[in-house]
Amino acid sequence: MRVLALVLFLPTVLAAQERHPITVDQFLALKVVGDPQPSPDGTRVAYTVSTPSLQDNRNVSRIRIVAVTGGAIGDVPSGTGSDRAPRWAPDGKSVAFISTREGGSQVWRYYPDSSAAPAKVTAVASGINDFLWSPNGRSLFFWSDIPWPGDQEITRRNGEFPTDAKIWSDLFFRHWNEWRVGTRQHLFRFDLADNTATDLTPFDKDVPTLALGGNDIALSSPGTELAMVFNPDTVVATSTNNDIFVLGPDGSGRQIITTSPANDNSPAYSWDSRYIGYLAMAVPGFEADRQQIWLYERATGRRSALASDWDRSVAAIAWTHDSHALIAEVEEGGGHAFYRVDVPSGRRTRLVSGGVNSSLVIPRRAELMAFLHQTATQPAEVYTAGLDGGGVRQLTHENDAALRSLQLTPLEPFSFVGALGDSVHGYLMKPPGFDERQRYPVAYLIHGGPQGAWLDNWHPRWNYALFAARGYVVAVVNFHGSTGYGQEFTNSISRHWGDYPYEDLMKGLDYVSRLPYVDSTRVGAAGASYGGYMIFWMAGHTNRFKTLVAHDGVFNPVSMTGTTEELWFPIHEFGGSQLAQASRATMEKFSPANYLANWATPMLVVHGEQDFRVTVSEGLQAFTALRLRGIPAKFLYFPDEGHWVLKPRNRRLWWGTVLDWLDQYLKAAQP
Repeated sequence: MRVLALVLFLPTVLAAQERHPITVDQFLALKVVGDPQPSPDGTRVAYTVSTPSLQDNRNVSRIRIVAVTGGAIGDVPSGTGSDRAPRWAPDGKSVAFISTREGGSQVWRYYPDSSAAPAKVTAVASGINDFLWSPNGRSLFFWSDIPWPGDQEITRRNGEFPTDAKIWSDLFFRHWNEWRVGTRQHLFRFDLADNTATDLTPFDKDVPTLALGGNDIALSSPGTELAMVFNPDTVVATSTNNDIFVLGPDGSGRQIITTSPANDNSPAYSWDSRYIGYLAMAVPGFEADRQQIWLYERATGRRSALASDWDRSVAAIAWTHDSHALIAEVEEGGGHAFYRVDVPSGRRTRLVSGGVNSSLVIPRRAELMAFLHQTATQPAEVYTAGLDGGGVRQLTHENDAALRSLQLTPLEPFSFVGALGDSVHGYLMKPPGFDERQRYPVAYLIHGGPQGAWLDNWHPRWNYALFAARGYVVAVVNFHGSTGYGQEFTNSISRHWGDYPYEDLMKGLDYVSRLPYVDSTRVGAAGASYGGYMIFWMAGHTNRFKTLVAHDGVFNPVSMTGTTEELWFPIHEFGGSQLAQASRATMEKFSPANYLANWATPMLVVHGEQDFRVTVSEGLQAFTALRLRGIPAKFLYFPDEGHWVLKPRNRRLWWGTVLDWLDQYLKAAQP
């Protein structure tokens, strides 16, 4: 088998003077391609294209269909809402999808080879989150948020004097950016013959799981069994104990098949129905533990790890048709690659690498895989390849016309010796029109997670090219705690938020500052989530930056631990809750709030009111401290955004404010 690294070549080469750096408006106008779904016979692929609308202040999604041999077949006729989640019927003659064109998020059906308009299939009052076809094409399995009364009540709207107040008595009453009071996600079977929906999970749990899951509903090839994932623990706010359950297609005979107290997810039936492959972590309460492939043999109930010696975390899996191997998506060294993993030997063969490859789907009756591929200079597009990794082909070209006019520069990797004597990896991106005789200011970006990484991808928020287009050398470092460099490296950040990563970042800054084209007196740093934490931390430990930008950052780990929703995260990261003396001491040791006396650097603080992971109080505390100390500061507040900025108008304001703030301090006339 060949190892294929994907390399981007723009279809048309223009003279350098005809290209120009990307602008914020051009960036926001680029189309977002997603969810590739090959037809069962592998002759065509349906996918989504999302386009931001500043006029409507929302992202409008449409579904398109392309032939695998090349050439568009056509769009699914659109309505007034958005369309998403295309799912081919088992016979390949129609594609069902979720649309908001009428009556909320409902399933509609379209026959591409017919002139008939899409027809509405469901009318579920609570709307539909996602769905699967049954193998015989007679039913749909969908999941939906439904009202769930209980002592976790209620939004008070009834009676003579209604109110929007909420009352609850248990934890996990909100998640990321949404309230979950009086709501549960349940799995239903919808029978097409009589349009009836049956709740297969009529109990007080969210099915599939809301947190730390993957592809968490699966059907066996004959359709006689269903696998699903949910957390059975009483208090899910402190637990990562997702487990896999199997049951009949009518909801009967439910039984658990995993026993680990850590996270098990993403069940996938082999085509011969012998195995259920799934992903599993080993450490309870740790959301960034290594995900290994496990096999559950259905006839015997035996569980076994596959390729247990592989020190990489597997993001997703899909079976080959002969059931002799799984194709695994794996993050490694700043990219996502596809590997073939043989069953039962665990032998591994890299198939596709270079950039970020994701969203892999293998059709029922064709020896190919469809997936998304992207790099730092190319937004995601749909690709196909053979199951041996050969014949890689780009199917969609949604952004080719826009890219032809842009001057984009590739990422350049670098490395240095960081904390603990370990090799640490980073990337540079030079500005368009780079001249080695000049000296450029630096935008030093810090990733979140903290168990995350900078990748060779087209980032929707911290897009390297957009910073570079403003004349900055962009530098990023995958410090201790980053993913894709082995589990020991990932683990090292826990209970060490402020030492190993900070040492790496300062040594990385040393490396960048020595470059002959860098002006080390004009460096600004920016980051979000843990990256925002690190901005606050650096403000109290160094004066090497001219300015700082903190988005949704943790200012005080003690207060953050008491206001976040996924409590297992701070409990693991600091060794316990804020109620325990030892873990509280760790929080205080690495709390930026305890180093305010050293703060002197101008800072832009950004936060969203709907961020329930790191609440807005963290940003407000930081801004208050800045102004009380007389330090130049600005607060960018979004009342309608969560941990990410998603609405087009807000994204436009975010980019303009962040870039202008950097320019103010890094491009001013130098003495």
